[in-house]
Amino acid sequence: MVVAASQYERELRSLLEGERAALRHYARYLKPEQRRTLDRLERGPFLVVRAAGSHGFDLVAMRAGYAFPIEAKASADDVIHFSSASGRMTDQLKDHLEAAKRGGLVVLYAYRRLGARNDEPWRLFTPQTDRENSGRVRVLCNHLPPIGRTRDGNGVLRWENGLPLSAFLEAMFRIFDPEGGA
Repeated sequence: MVVAASQYERELRSLLEGERAALRHYARYLKPEQRRTLDRLERGPFLVVRAAGSHGFDLVAMRAGYAFPIEAKASADDVIHFSSASGRMTDQLKDHLEAAKRGGLVVLYAYRRLGARNDEPWRLFTPQTDRENSGRVRVLCNHLPPIGRTRDGNGVLRWENGLPLSAFLEAMFRIFDPEGGA
């Protein structure tokens, strides 16, 4: 069951904005060597704006030279099917892909697994392929797992297949800020 994600949107926003309390709380899910990424995020956070609307993105995270529109989902289940909710999520996915193509951006789907006590709760996916982008955005797409598809072609997020938030941030820093200027 997908739950209203506004509470989790705020959580993700706080993390990406580098808020110390949110990062320290999230660090408890990570191994010590993974926590360096959160320290780097605290020194060089994103500017995050809430962009929710009927078919808009939930958040847009921006740093110098790049931005990521983000759709946040939260569920206690291992899988989120886009065919649920009367197909609204499928229509939204189509709208997101069209908007990203026009703007040359990578769309992120952030899946917050509720009750994930022994593992990092945020996982990321993209509906795009590396062929749809170029340059550093293409390299980043290579790191992101795709949104799955059912036999009927509907989107599906399988939490276990997602890229943990800390691994995404590490890849993002390596690709967009290799000098560690953050």
